[in-house]
Amino acid sequence: MTRAEFMGRLKQGLVGLPMATAAEIAADYEAHFEDGAAAGRSEAEIAAALGDPGRLARELRAEAGARRWGQEQTASSAAGAIFAILGLGAIDILILLPIVLPVFGTVLAMLLTGVGVFIAGGFVLAVGPFVGAPGGVLGAVLLGVGLMGLGLFMGGLFALLTKWLIDATIWYARLHYRVLKPALEPQPAVQA
Repeated sequence: MTRAEFMGRLKQGLVGLPMATAAEIAADYEAHFEDGAAAGRSEAEIAAALGDPGRLARELRAEAGARRWGQEQTASSAAGAIFAILGLGAIDILILLPIVLPVFGTVLAMLLTGVGVFIAGGFVLAVGPFVGAPGGVLGAVLLGVGLMGLGLFMGGLFALLTKWLIDATIWYARLHYRVLKPALEPQPAVQA
């Protein structure tokens, strides 16, 4: 594989990363080619030593997604990290996916339920005193405030649980990939 072919496949695999990050990664690999050429190695030897550019791009995307999640813990960075890690194609992640998705779905549903309870509490607080709720005005106010407090508690608890699940998923993928990486690397031929 030539330098141009390697870099073309690598850059194609990095599409979707921030332009500055992709440019920095490409510059690093260009430097590998320059250093190898200065040492008298051919482009094919350097490309072979660097490995499959498609797999490298998937690894780099996963690492960038995990780094982004570590820097800014938002819904989009969480999704990006999870999809980037799934892009590594580790077989056990695909096996765990049917288990993990329902857990994430349940936690997300409970988070949304907490938001719904909070909104219902606000509605009871605002409307309850005017419709003759059981317990009178004080009962409606206490019920509304109580529901809003429960909603806040549920929202906070399940937001923390969501963060912990995302962190655990990223930790597991990194740990798993580090364990698998030596087995995925081409083994040198044993000389007799």
